[in-house]
Amino acid sequence: MNPSPMLLNRLASVPVLKRLSVPAMAVSVAVLLAACQTTPLTTAPQQPSTRPAAQPGPAMRATSFAQLPGWNNDDLREAWPALQSSCSAMIRKPEWRAACSAAQQVNASDLGFLRSYFETYFTPYQLFNPDGTDTGLVTGYYEPLLKGSRRRAGPYQTPLYQAPDDLLTIDMAAVYPELKNLRLRGKVVGRKVVPYPSRAELMQSNSLAGKEIVWVDDPVEAFFLQVQGSGRVYLPESKETIRVAYADQNGRPYKSIGRYLVDKGEMELSQASAQNIKAWVQANPARKEELLNANPSYVFFREEKLPDPSKGPKGAQGIPLTPQRSIAIDPQHVPLGAPVFLSTTLPNSDKPLQRLVVAQDTGGAIRGVVRADYFWGFGDEAEDRAGSMKQRGMMWVLLPKGMNPPSGN
Repeated sequence: MNPSPMLLNRLASVPVLKRLSVPAMAVSVAVLLAACQTTPLTTAPQQPSTRPAAQPGPAMRATSFAQLPGWNNDDLREAWPALQSSCSAMIRKPEWRAACSAAQQVNASDLGFLRSYFETYFTPYQLFNPDGTDTGLVTGYYEPLLKGSRRRAGPYQTPLYQAPDDLLTIDMAAVYPELKNLRLRGKVVGRKVVPYPSRAELMQSNSLAGKEIVWVDDPVEAFFLQVQGSGRVYLPESKETIRVAYADQNGRPYKSIGRYLVDKGEMELSQASAQNIKAWVQANPARKEELLNANPSYVFFREEKLPDPSKGPKGAQGIPLTPQRSIAIDPQHVPLGAPVFLSTTLPNSDKPLQRLVVAQDTGGAIRGVVRADYFWGFGDEAEDRAGSMKQRGMMWVLLPKGMNPPSGN
């Protein structure tokens, strides 16, 4: 649900908030900035030309499992760990209790039984955009690996910071329920709350000194770590690998540095992938800070142990992400923790990617009804897939039978 113009006018009249822009309000609390400018759009298979024109209507419309393309071909056993993880939290909600309780009794090795479970306990709802169309953007993200040190020395000159003590987060839903899942961030100066400094301002000051977690050897990789929201850092001195997880953000809106280069005439939109952006920085080292500071957003981290390298970082639901079975969504339109059937294509391909995933994460760049960010996992292949994924796709959210779609849908 978008805040009404009247509500935004009321917010603008509140003295302590008057310097915070509307874009700064639209920042979610969890893993941030999952998608940057990548390669050109690869469209999903074309729909028949006889299909009637889209008409505006409800964002969720009940349908049947028979209407889900590829439903009978998906190996649901691969999605089951993600569903069970989410159910550990969702079972506390009355409308989810029956489905999640039944999941505890399912034979997870029996594919037919799993399919019967979903068809017995859930109803699929197809998602539609406000204009009535049923396709949207599907991007990808991954967990990167950087090299770092506990000390600033040699090549390790770029810090990853903890959240600063003066960063203030205001939960607007406590006052305005219409702004659920939105936060205001800033700091107190005198008697006013003002926007927190931008990336450029933070980099030009010494205000974050003492908040360093580790120092890494590549400022551009550190930037893309912020875009992904979390990652791993290998410390050669101790032969230890730690995870740095999203902790907070400065409240500034995300702006794509790929788009910045396109607007400056440095590359074509079709070239604006993460890989090409890194190559551009190598060829133009004197303009590195100019480029990175084009994005005013800045992400802060917290250190976590890495007891099981096979598991992904925790998403917005507080559940470890499952590679290729977890997605980030806009929680204003899709319930966090719900199973979602996704129909899209592989990066730079028309080969179908149709599978059950679970909405376990959110992101500052993930806005809209038919919008998903697909978690590819960890490693070089995951990085390559995520960096080139910008597909069209369709989505169906699975809700427990008898549950009404969320208000506003």
